[in-house]
Amino acid sequence: MIAQVWGSQSLIRDYIALTKPRILSMLLLTALCAMFLATDGVPEITLIVWVLVGGALAAGGAHSLNHYIERDTDSLMRRTRKRPVASGRISPREALWFGVILNVIAFVLLIVLVNPLTSMLTLSATLFYVFVYTIGLKRSTPQNIVIGGAAGAVPPMAAWAAVTNSIELPAIYLFAIIFFWTPPHFWALAIMIKDDYARAGIPMLPVVRGIEHTTVQIMLYSVILSALTILFGAVSEPLGWIYMIGATVLCLAFIWYALLLTRNPEQQAATRLYKFSLLYLALFFVLVMVDSVVT
Repeated sequence: MIAQVWGSQSLIRDYIALTKPRILSMLLLTALCAMFLATDGVPEITLIVWVLVGGALAAGGAHSLNHYIERDTDSLMRRTRKRPVASGRISPREALWFGVILNVIAFVLLIVLVNPLTSMLTLSATLFYVFVYTIGLKRSTPQNIVIGGAAGAVPPMAAWAAVTNSIELPAIYLFAIIFFWTPPHFWALAIMIKDDYARAGIPMLPVVRGIEHTTVQIMLYSVILSALTILFGAVSEPLGWIYMIGATVLCLAFIWYALLLTRNPEQQAATRLYKFSLLYLALFFVLVMVDSVVT
């Protein structure tokens, strides 16, 4: 009996792992904060619930499909070889159907309980992530994460559409900010685990062009990201001084960490930038939410 209970709990944990909960939580945070900005205050609770549930199902399903597609390369990398499908704890077929079912439920839920535009944007993010990034780009070009990052930039746009039933300039800015945040974030990670990517045959930029070239690209994207972040505060009427002060500090810190990596292109500096980039994105969207409510 105890063994059955333990086995059931382990299986549940493995299915949860298929959804990549850490990435999922960040995607939901970006969506939630975008809703506050679109409302210029606090959105309706029921709308928040349906958007977050639908978004979690769609993103979790897309991640499960990613586990299915990348099971061969995952098994070759130390960072990913213990994932449920790569390690054999969940079969590829189960991961495939789990991902498909979650996305079907998400599509129906969002189109019925939110609006068709939000549903279509969410579905497009899944399709782009699975077919364009995972299947088409990741194993074929070092620019994989530059183009593929568009999928992770869709949630705040979909959340904006949930409130306004439209796509307006602030939503496009939020998309662009995540789009330009993605390369320095993932290239820092790629420097950290360069040997893993090389072993799996994935042409990440540090593997193909070297670490020094990658640090220059990281600095370039960090500057563009910072410019967009500050410009967003200047052109978005609901945002005020709280956002501008906080965003300025975040941007200066991001450029500082990128500069340190450029001067000292080693794993330790890459790790610091990678960890800060996660904090940067979370605090950026929290600033958006707080300023929308307070000012």
